[in-house]
Amino acid sequence: MRAFTACLGSETNTFSPILCGRDAFEGNFYAPPGEHPDHPTLYSGPMMALRRRKKEGGSWDVVEGLSTFATTGGIVTRAVYEEYRDAILGQLRAAMPVDFVALGLHGAMVADGYEDCEGDLLRRVREIVGPKVKVGAELDLHCNLTTAMVEYADVLVPYKESPHIDVMERGEELVQILADAALGRTKPVMSVFDCRMVTSSPTTREPMKSYVARMKALEGKDGVLSVSLVHCFGFNDVPEMGYKVLVVTDDRKAEGDTLARRLGHEIYRMRRDIGMAFLTIDEAIDRALAAPKGPVVLADGADNAGGGAASDSTWFVRALQKRGVRDACVGPLWDPIAVRMCFAAGEGGVFQLRFGAKMNANSGEPIDAQVKVTRLVKDAWQTFGEARDPIGDAAAIEVDGIAIVLNSARDQAFGLDLFTNLGIDPTTKKIVVVKSHNHFFAAFSKIATEVHRTTAPGPLSLEYSKVPYKRLKRPIWPLDPDPLGLD
Repeated sequence: MRAFTACLGSETNTFSPILCGRDAFEGNFYAPPGEHPDHPTLYSGPMMALRRRKKEGGSWDVVEGLSTFATTGGIVTRAVYEEYRDAILGQLRAAMPVDFVALGLHGAMVADGYEDCEGDLLRRVREIVGPKVKVGAELDLHCNLTTAMVEYADVLVPYKESPHIDVMERGEELVQILADAALGRTKPVMSVFDCRMVTSSPTTREPMKSYVARMKALEGKDGVLSVSLVHCFGFNDVPEMGYKVLVVTDDRKAEGDTLARRLGHEIYRMRRDIGMAFLTIDEAIDRALAAPKGPVVLADGADNAGGGAASDSTWFVRALQKRGVRDACVGPLWDPIAVRMCFAAGEGGVFQLRFGAKMNANSGEPIDAQVKVTRLVKDAWQTFGEARDPIGDAAAIEVDGIAIVLNSARDQAFGLDLFTNLGIDPTTKKIVVVKSHNHFFAAFSKIATEVHRTTAPGPLSLEYSKVPYKRLKRPIWPLDPDPLGLD
């Protein structure tokens, strides 16, 4: 069995001013063919699954292409997308003949001149391998599933969990389905139902937790190979953005269509119950201070790098200072210049530093304060499930009793080691502020006595009805009251 695999990913916020060029990819993660590290990274589920099979022996021959991905940002530059795309396509041509292609993609990448990068890439892959070779991709749960992606792939497997703790599981699922299809054991066909809705729904709590469990229970029965709910990326202003149900069956298209429609109607009727509740900054701090003990975790989703924000706002830090809160930590706050100044000062250095609020008017005002550098780490990282995620050179500083992680590679909060790798123990703090919308939850909920999400000022509106869409196909909820007419 001969397989080709590669990774190319970025989640595009089409409203973000942060242009996504070469530095955004290579400064975040970049591995030439065959040089992907042994540990998992985002979008490398298929590659890790293929490596495992090859290591276990048998007749597996795996050809690895380019692996690179960028933190969520604005539009990807045309030249960079075309360069990486064409590199992967060239590597695929050199690897031919192959039995199947397994890619690690996001599913919501937009480049200058390419509204659907994944659909474009899959179409060109299909042109190279022809109609008989099996083509598949693992996708982020927050992809925007397009007609082109479904047309040119045999199998698409999005993550099922949000936070995305199942990247490796879904990679294994994709590779197994592709291998069975390549051996002629199955004939996968995809069915899609458009739910005509957009919201944000963690799978860690009800009713989404049970919905995901029901999806999983359907797999392996009655010819059902895979069931997924695409949550979409609401800041990706493209026509086909929105929640969709994806069912893969073994040559049972009619049954797959029926199941996708049933599950789609079910989630649609739940749409008002699966969102999140938000507090203001002051309300969140009030709750935290009133809690009998900490740590109380407060999430700043409006400045979430995972949604395309800069992750450099100072609103929370200023609120903590104003209220005299000293037993707190905040991170990550993106400021490459401040990080350089901290490295110049060295560990233990005390000096006057201006940091934060450089990219957006909604980020507040920079903070000017005397800080103490408590830890410096070159090429720092944090974990996200089994994956290791880079945050660049990073510095831990202390200002007015508040511990802050400054990072040079823009990112959101994923794992506790965001803090612990910088010498900060979040379990000892009364308040832990994370710049993240939901992905922090898998790790931080394990230590938190309470978790609260906030509507702090920032560039990301957490109310999709107020997002100024121009390209999005209408009607869609919550912009329109009942697009499917099921109320």
